[in-house]
Amino acid sequence: MTNKTSTTWIQPFDTGGQDPTPVEVTLDERGIGHPVLLLHGGGGPQTVVPFADLLAREYPTSVLTPTHPGFGGTKRPDGLSSIAGLVALYAGLLETRDLTDVTVVGNSLGGWIAAELALLLPTRISSLVIVDGVGIEVPEHPVADFFSLTMDQVAELGYYKPDAFRIDPSALPAAAQAVMAENRAALAVYAGQTMSDPGLRARLASVTVPTLVIWGEADRIADTEYGRAYAAAIPSAGFQLLREAGHLPQIETPEALAASIWQFADQHPTSRPRRN
Repeated sequence: MTNKTSTTWIQPFDTGGQDPTPVEVTLDERGIGHPVLLLHGGGGPQTVVPFADLLAREYPTSVLTPTHPGFGGTKRPDGLSSIAGLVALYAGLLETRDLTDVTVVGNSLGGWIAAELALLLPTRISSLVIVDGVGIEVPEHPVADFFSLTMDQVAELGYYKPDAFRIDPSALPAAAQAVMAENRAALAVYAGQTMSDPGLRARLASVTVPTLVIWGEADRIADTEYGRAYAAAIPSAGFQLLREAGHLPQIETPEALAASIWQFADQHPTSRPRRN
């Protein structure tokens, strides 16, 4: 299995509305096979890197895991300050690499980016998997007010077994505290305080890519009814609940999540034979 971490300059896809300046992105690459673009959420790249290892090890996949600029100790250029900017950036990555038949997987904030990417560049994407995504507005089931929560409250709402994931930020090394603060600041810049776009839910009706929405049954950051609304907004999208998982199934139930992603990806090839 190949495993490489590098920094690369990416020319954003020309949408006519985003800064076209190339952006330096940290990119992890693992495995050989069907391309998977794995997009992390507000917790940063460390919330998906072990899962990327698992997915690339257990299934014939080439997993690309970019770090959103501003997360994980990376720099965010001033001109990159929106979800639309990140979407254009990752569309540029697919174009630069000339990748097709891509399965795009996104968790939380990454799910929002993934959904928008499927709208922008469907010709390069064979399947879309949204894992406990955010971004839509569901008035009767709002996303938790993340920026008002303590880390203890985030654990309580975000995990099936919260005690295993409670963090005392003051006990962390100064460098780790700084990265956590930078992650939080970057999340606020990209997603806004409500982590939603009033128009996204309606736009999802235009998604043409086969889509599976996967939700942790114990998620109380964005509850299961929010997840069902996400799936209902996308034509013909499937919806799957994962037991014993919260907002980050890739951490609590990685094997089950990986199996679901691979099964769905393998059912929707665009330029390759099915493998199972």
